[in-house]
Amino acid sequence: MDPTDKNSAQANKSLNISPLGAGYDSTLEIAELSERVKNSNIPVDLRSRAEAMIMRLVKMTHQGNYSSEFEPVSEYINWITQIPWEFESEENIDIEKTKEELERYHYGLEPVKTRLLEYLAVLKLQKEMQVQTAEKVASASTGSAEMSRLQGSSSHAPILCFVGIQGVGKTSMAKSIANALNRKFVRIALGGLSSATELRGIPKGTIGVAEPGQIVKSLIRTKSMNPLILLDEIDKVSSQTGLRADVMAALLEILDPEQNSTFMDKYIDYPIDLSKCMFITTANNLGGISAALLDRLEVIRFGSYTDNDKVMIAKNYLLPKVREATGITKEQLDFEDDVWPLVIRPLGFDAGVRQLERTLTELARKVALQIVRGVLKSVKITKDNFRQYIPEDIGIYS
Repeated sequence: MDPTDKNSAQANKSLNISPLGAGYDSTLEIAELSERVKNSNIPVDLRSRAEAMIMRLVKMTHQGNYSSEFEPVSEYINWITQIPWEFESEENIDIEKTKEELERYHYGLEPVKTRLLEYLAVLKLQKEMQVQTAEKVASASTGSAEMSRLQGSSSHAPILCFVGIQGVGKTSMAKSIANALNRKFVRIALGGLSSATELRGIPKGTIGVAEPGQIVKSLIRTKSMNPLILLDEIDKVSSQTGLRADVMAALLEILDPEQNSTFMDKYIDYPIDLSKCMFITTANNLGGISAALLDRLEVIRFGSYTDNDKVMIAKNYLLPKVREATGITKEQLDFEDDVWPLVIRPLGFDAGVRQLERTLTELARKVALQIVRGVLKSVKITKDNFRQYIPEDIGIYS
């Protein structure tokens, strides 16, 4: 080593100057990390691990490796302190409120609504039973208490799987359930998922790409340990046999009430209790789901909408939504009743209502442009003028 460099390093050390540059005080960064851990609600043994990492950083400041060590430690502490380890939304299982919520935003689908209300009624009874036996569980042996915890307070019930074609309301139904139960809602899209690491996380030793999986990120986004997590398009994960098997195994660990109370994210490397989360999955069909996973799912099928259903949905649900989105009032845009069949099915047949909503939105935009230009003040869509706003080439081709 050049004597000049050696003398310079000794001088920096005596002045408490970091190798990152003259005047750079690494102790401030370390103090910030320490304070973040101190003020967080992370579990005790995970806190000890974080404190050990920080102590290692302190040692590294005197050995010249601080800059390479700081970034991964800082990232890890940042993630674990964001997880809402103890916070839960105050759930309220109100069957009548849930029924009103489903009726307000979803027309028809009565068999689906009935199944959901039955499912929630069971959860409510289970929750009441847990409250009644809380003192007995608390006074029981540690083993019994642990077994009770492993069997899950979030229901130990089948995981719902909404099955139906696109546009029939699977996702919006899940949102309505979350609102009715006062749970935070988060959606994880599984379409094309190519690796289980996207769910389980990438180990922190993997330089440059290490991060938690989507499950932990969902807890962080909702700031709650009991959100409703929608696993969307569970049947559309990677078609490669090996990768699909890995993803299905990861989903089994996440969804199975017997396993998810000690879910292990590869990055966090610490058991995370998912038993208080409510999971709902969606699929267009059941062909791509493994038998082991399907055994844990309670399938609820969503049927197609008839033209009469679509008329009611368009008039009472979609049109008010489109008016609000485009800033148009009821007085500015209205429809005659006999024109709805022509609006519903301009071309072909769409089993869901997404195309219908797109049709109404395009119509509303045309009306908005005319109003803004001063061409007219209001429009009533009739059989005589509807082609001015709905061209013949709009819709789904058959």
